[in-house]
Amino acid sequence: HAKLTPMTSQPTLALDRVLRVLQPLVRLLLRNGVTYTVFAAALKRVFLAAAQQELASRGMAQTDSAVSLLSGVHRRDVRTLGREDTARAAERESAAPPEQPRRLGLAAQVVARWMHDTRFLAADGTSRLLPRSAAEPGPSFDSLVASVSRDVRPKAVLDELLRLGVVQDTAAGLLLSRGGFAPRQGFEDLSWLAAQNLQDHAAAAVANLSGDANFLEQAVFVDQITEASAAQLHQAAVKAWEAAFQTVMGEAQTRFDADAQQAPAAERGHRARFGVYFYSEREN
Repeated sequence: HAKLTPMTSQPTLALDRVLRVLQPLVRLLLRNGVTYTVFAAALKRVFLAAAQQELASRGMAQTDSAVSLLSGVHRRDVRTLGREDTARAAERESAAPPEQPRRLGLAAQVVARWMHDTRFLAADGTSRLLPRSAAEPGPSFDSLVASVSRDVRPKAVLDELLRLGVVQDTAAGLLLSRGGFAPRQGFEDLSWLAAQNLQDHAAAAVANLSGDANFLEQAVFVDQITEASAAQLHQAAVKAWEAAFQTVMGEAQTRFDADAQQAPAAERGHRARFGVYFYSEREN
């Protein structure tokens, strides 16, 4: 008689897949001195927040017992961490908005308009070299910032873009880097941006697996190639991203401007993110 092998259960599959995703993230934690004990303690809050969101999506009461049962976190910890989170939420509401997300968000908006608004583009479609200010009406960095927000000084935005390495201050004027908003300096900024990208990528994959949506989430995979071929593929991927960025970012700017003029503020509560990645390593 042939021996039948039972199918692997879905919880086991889900755990195995998530652990695979965590491997590079755990290496990041270890490189920065975060041990398993610290991570495991912090993970309780993630499970509690996820359990509360899941119960809310099911229309169920978010009692301590229900959260504990679904998450596996002891009721004592649910109560303790819940009180702490409530206190933290109250502190956040009374405090000023986090500076980093606001700062990076504004900088990204300025760069996006510099790359797609015809007032700030040269004849060949590339971003213009801009003077800091103009004596006469015309394109300048000051007018660029003002077209995005009049609540912040252009110098503050310029200082931020220079710090991020996104803009060069030349004798002829301010020059936007070819890659657009792609900061390459500072662990705090880079890690924040990476977390935003990875979180939304994971959210898209989970929504697809759960049958909640059908988001774009695809990749091209090839093996048994040389290191030189992998490098050439990387360059091809960069070129493909540049083309895709121009198309999607242009449409995003068009939709943003149109909605700002035509749609009520109450209807403008949606967000979207489009990204791409490339990775290469020696096969194990």
